[in-house]
Amino acid sequence: MSSFSDIQNFNRLFNEYYERFIRFALSYVKEQQIAEDFVTEAFTSYWEKRHQLSCDSKPPAYILTTIKNKCLNYLQNQKVQLRVKEELRDHYEWVLNTRINTLEACDPDFLFSDEIQRIIESTLKELPQKTRQIFVLSRFEGLSYKEIAEQMNLSTKSIEFHISKALGRLRLSLVDFICISLFLFYFC
Repeated sequence: MSSFSDIQNFNRLFNEYYERFIRFALSYVKEQQIAEDFVTEAFTSYWEKRHQLSCDSKPPAYILTTIKNKCLNYLQNQKVQLRVKEELRDHYEWVLNTRINTLEACDPDFLFSDEIQRIIESTLKELPQKTRQIFVLSRFEGLSYKEIAEQMNLSTKSIEFHISKALGRLRLSLVDFICISLFLFYFC
């Protein structure tokens, strides 16, 4: 078949089916531009592979199969995205409920009770001296990591390490008191 004949057949095929195929794709993907892209890509794929197809293959069926597969992939991707959004929403709802529950359970009188202060003091006494000193400068004296680093002649990374170490030990000691943990670790 000559190239001119190929072009004529392709143009006839395109003119006869293009709008139908767009309507077909649009009925599934519901977005005009996406439907048009899928149809154009399918026609392009057919044109590039036309000499590799068997003699008994039907060009409209080949093109429609390509469009169908593109629509299926698109819809399956949409389904995955929807599932991820639902999981994120469910996670956010769980986080929100946890915040509400911990806030409702928070007892400010208990937060400043002698028992909690004893646990904190006891845990701080168990820390290495440098770690304890850095934690006190940060949490009780309000110095920034940079100010502590300059004062102690250390890097800010070293300060971060010591603070992280102290917070980890305090979290373990106060594991049963989530409201207190949130107060100490996030608001100080």
